[in-house]
Amino acid sequence: MNHPARFALDPAFTVAPVDPRLFGSFVEHLGRCVYTGIYEPGHPAADGDGLRTDVLDLIRELGVTAIRYPGGNFVSGYRWEDGVGPADERPHRLDPAWRTTESNAFGLAEFMGFLGKLGPQAEPMMALNLGTRGVTEALELQEYANHPAGTRLSDRRIAHGDPEPFGIRLWCLGNEMDGPWQIGHKDAEDYGKLAAATARAMRMVDPDVQLVACGSSGRSMPTFGAWESTVLQHTYELVDYVSMHAYYEEVDGDRDSFLASAADMESFIGSVVATCDAAGARLKSDKRINISFDEWNVWYMQRSQQEARDNPLDWPHAPRLLEDNYSVTDAVVLGSLLITLLRHADRVTVACLAQLVNVIAPIMTEPGGPAWRQTTFFPFAQASAYGRGRVLRVEPESPVHATARHGEVPLLHATAVRDDETGAVTVFAVNRDQHHPLPLEVALHGAAADLAGVVEHSVLTDPDPDATNTLAAPERVVPRPLAGTQITGGVLRTTLPPLSWNVIRLT
Repeated sequence: MNHPARFALDPAFTVAPVDPRLFGSFVEHLGRCVYTGIYEPGHPAADGDGLRTDVLDLIRELGVTAIRYPGGNFVSGYRWEDGVGPADERPHRLDPAWRTTESNAFGLAEFMGFLGKLGPQAEPMMALNLGTRGVTEALELQEYANHPAGTRLSDRRIAHGDPEPFGIRLWCLGNEMDGPWQIGHKDAEDYGKLAAATARAMRMVDPDVQLVACGSSGRSMPTFGAWESTVLQHTYELVDYVSMHAYYEEVDGDRDSFLASAADMESFIGSVVATCDAAGARLKSDKRINISFDEWNVWYMQRSQQEARDNPLDWPHAPRLLEDNYSVTDAVVLGSLLITLLRHADRVTVACLAQLVNVIAPIMTEPGGPAWRQTTFFPFAQASAYGRGRVLRVEPESPVHATARHGEVPLLHATAVRDDETGAVTVFAVNRDQHHPLPLEVALHGAAADLAGVVEHSVLTDPDPDATNTLAAPERVVPRPLAGTQITGGVLRTTLPPLSWNVIRLT
């Protein structure tokens, strides 16, 4: 057994309040995310609008907030006009981003109706096509979506059956424009100028829009850092966020490095924050740019790329793409990434798990059949349910172990969130050790000393770290209560099982 890991909790020492948008997600016209995912007319569980009610129930349980739409790479070739008006008049078009055919049966109004059925916490995060289009098209979409009435485009929305404006506040100025794979790829100078012009025009219509400029599409990009610096030179006073994207996978059987993926995410966030602040300092600005981490997840990208080479697509509609089947190990890593986002809640105020259904997703469906929760569903749902409030500053002392990719990393990765109304505290913790339990001691100081009991210690772990939930066994992996966690003498004591995601709720 390892030596104990320790940290102290004192509500006087905090990071920041948690922005609900930290628990966002992502719906792209990619694979089966939309078609036979959230939208399947004729399914036994479909409502009158073709939305799968079984999937809606799972999304509500998942607790997502802001949902980014319609892409992703897809958006850089998308004509928003194709997805409005009578469905039987909408064109079918080729989507070069994923080499598929888009029917446009599901578009803007259907997406807004989908959000409405999820409840008031669900907010649109609309991505604009700055790949093949520009300022004019962005303004036209803004007018169609948000202007009350009395103009050609707002009246067109009304004629299409939506008399009330959609009220979209949060907009992405393109997607991954630094990537050579992106339709309409631009260098930082050209993109920065276009993003600034688009932002300036949109603010002339509505000064209160909230705008996300494209950061680098990954830390490994050769232009990383220089891209953000150049883009912000043009957009700093016009945007509210810079985007970050990161995906992680186990490579060559190196599971210890995979379990420490959050070490890379922590460093990545620190680098982008430093770049943003340096840009502000050069401009002598008092404004602070925050982070929209609007694509993050575990994604077996090497496997997906090999499948694409082996089975090139010939323009199918809604094929099975990127349908990773997640294991217990993947869920523990995803929980650790959530801990990282919470630990940086002072600057990461929007985040989107990519994606929501079927495509590298926490929810899976079968056409005409059931929907079920992947292993990764549970850490996200628990973080969204219990991670609301104020993040407490957690600085653990922990045994460490060596990894090939990230050097020495602590075996314990943890954070805690305090509910401002009730004073209840939830500890989120991961034990990265594959083979040994990790004793944990948490000293409760200040107002935390009033915490008298453990409501629940939930753990996601399994003797088989590769165990998954499937169509045949949809509940093979679920969180289970762990006995023995208690508070004595102002100290919380427990033992975290090997390779585990833990949620400890204190009252």
